[in-house]
Amino acid sequence: MNSELTVMWHRQVKKFFRNKQRIFVSLFQPLLFLVAFGFGFGRSFDSSDGTSYVQYLIPGIVGMTLLFSSTMSGMSLIWDKKFGFLKETLVAPISRTKLLFGRCLGGATTSLFQGLIVTFLGYVMGFRIENWVLFPLIIAAIFIIALLFSLIGTLIATKFDDMSSFPIIMNIVLMPMMFLSSAFFPVENYPNVIQFVVKINPFNYCVNLLRYLMSGFETNMFLLSAVIAGLIFLFGALGTGIFNRIEV
Repeated sequence: MNSELTVMWHRQVKKFFRNKQRIFVSLFQPLLFLVAFGFGFGRSFDSSDGTSYVQYLIPGIVGMTLLFSSTMSGMSLIWDKKFGFLKETLVAPISRTKLLFGRCLGGATTSLFQGLIVTFLGYVMGFRIENWVLFPLIIAAIFIIALLFSLIGTLIATKFDDMSSFPIIMNIVLMPMMFLSSAFFPVENYPNVIQFVVKINPFNYCVNLLRYLMSGFETNMFLLSAVIAGLIFLFGALGTGIFNRIEV
């Protein structure tokens, strides 16, 4: 791996694990949803074929964890702008593309850690991974999904200089993505307009991929993987272009 990628990846990971309060706060929201939906609605939504709602819910909670933790990792870019670290890295004779992906790979790594914690906390509620042979693919999927949303968060963060406004705007973007998806409930009975929104929601593809790998729900894995890979390429290209145009 190139040294630029390694340095930026290591910095992001080290910053995360040094901040114990951040680790706790980042896990509080998924735990809250886990308890509220799992215990609050679990018995009401068990399906007729014997599949429990918890098996349906946990991949959605893991996806939600990745969505928020990965996009909010873009906050570090604003922090680096404010204190001059971004300028120091941009003037260095290294590729800005590597700087971008180093940051995002670091954010994806910390989100992977959080996603795995939420997965195994689901065992307390009765969740079980359907096929342990697929566990390496589960790890890979969590990491790739986290990379996608880390790219999106970093891309949006390039347009902000105020750390207080970024979380507000991101919540406005992320909350509709989360609720207008199949993360918590099946969408088959939604109105046609809402179903159309769900179909163009990138987060929905991520949740369905996790649900297939973790709980065995039938879906087109190759289509979901192709869509996610295409989005990573798209946002990676956009982010590279924006990074290359940042003036120092």
